[in-house]
Amino acid sequence: MIVMKFGGTSVESAAAIERLAGIVRARIAEQPIVVVSAMGKTTNRLLEAADLAVAGRREEALEKVEALRAFHHAEGDVFGAAELIEEHFRELTELVRGLAILGELTPRSVDAISGFGERISSRIVALALQARHVDSRAVIVTDERHTLAVPLYAETNVRLAAIEWGEISVMGGFIGSTRAGVTSTLGRGGSDFTASIVGAGVGAKQIEIWTDVDGMLTCDPTVLPGGRRVKSLSFAEAAELAYFGAKVLHPSTVVPAIEKNIPVYILNSRRPEASGTKITAEGPVTKSVAKSISCKKSITLVNIQSTRMLMAHGFLRRIFEVFDRHETSVDMIATSEVSVSLTIDNVAKIETIAGELREFSEVDIEQDKSIVCLVGDNLRWQPGVAHRVFRALDPVNVRMISQGASLRNLSVVVAQSDLRNAVERLHKEFFTDVDPEVFE
Repeated sequence: MIVMKFGGTSVESAAAIERLAGIVRARIAEQPIVVVSAMGKTTNRLLEAADLAVAGRREEALEKVEALRAFHHAEGDVFGAAELIEEHFRELTELVRGLAILGELTPRSVDAISGFGERISSRIVALALQARHVDSRAVIVTDERHTLAVPLYAETNVRLAAIEWGEISVMGGFIGSTRAGVTSTLGRGGSDFTASIVGAGVGAKQIEIWTDVDGMLTCDPTVLPGGRRVKSLSFAEAAELAYFGAKVLHPSTVVPAIEKNIPVYILNSRRPEASGTKITAEGPVTKSVAKSISCKKSITLVNIQSTRMLMAHGFLRRIFEVFDRHETSVDMIATSEVSVSLTIDNVAKIETIAGELREFSEVDIEQDKSIVCLVGDNLRWQPGVAHRVFRALDPVNVRMISQGASLRNLSVVVAQSDLRNAVERLHKEFFTDVDPEVFE
């Protein structure tokens, strides 16, 4: 049994779904479980409609819904999906009207509306494949932290084990439900996570993430085109790259796969003949120092300085209690005797956080920054890596430096305007002469 996850671009149209069907049918002997994202940019449009509804712009919200209805009919009716599309959009229309009356968008209602894309796309794909449809909300059990729910693995695995999987089965990614049966979601990009949860739960031979690129590359193609394909990575390297911005993989994806030692493949649905990237527990032996450069854009740098000459006992604890209280994650941190610098990518509560920090420290906030992260297992063993990084970045103003606790990544913070220059210089330094067994 294998799990095959297809992203939004792989189900964005009738033609894309036909390509998907050809790929899946060729693997029917392996009893594939197909996990799909919403079609194209459906989730974004659903949330736009919700925002318009609670803002009192009911008719504009309903126009968005109608545009989505027309889009799904145009791409899905060819597979005989007209009736189920109407059924889902009647429910969606009522939900949007309800939001317009309430004028409030709670985390629970965000989950209710944002999960419609996967609910519809999975039914359409199941029709296209003439396969069994499994409602993810019936098997993926989560806690009640809406919009970023945590799977309850023991209960989920019991439900997965009870399913009689057909030759081909189709599920929606991203969505689950609480013990009470209320729709929940795993966070944006959570369809990858769904595939990994299901793969681990059924003991799959492998998990395949089908996207629109040939695999993991040595740099983000939207920042610097022309990167090399990485043929193989370790789970630890993939986790670091995903967390620090590699968009072909959701940060949580590899966690269930690591626990069950299930290989994960990144593949291209537009070029299924390409071999992609293989992710396993142990990466290949190579002389190359690094495997890839990842980037995280639109980062905010927060500099916090103690109002005393020396850092007082409990200073760090007080800082992180503030961030914890406001449920704001920290990406990077660097400390000195009297100051702390850290980065965040969620600035929704930054003013409140800064206000509380200023009760016991001086705070300076710098926006429009980016994290550039050099990742590779060999960073732990190779001397002189930091020297090479700083030599390459000599003309770039580096605002912060950090080496992860795993010693597999060395990260710097630069101005967003310097991002391409920094990536280009690091790529030239570390990926000009590479091991052909690992890179293409």
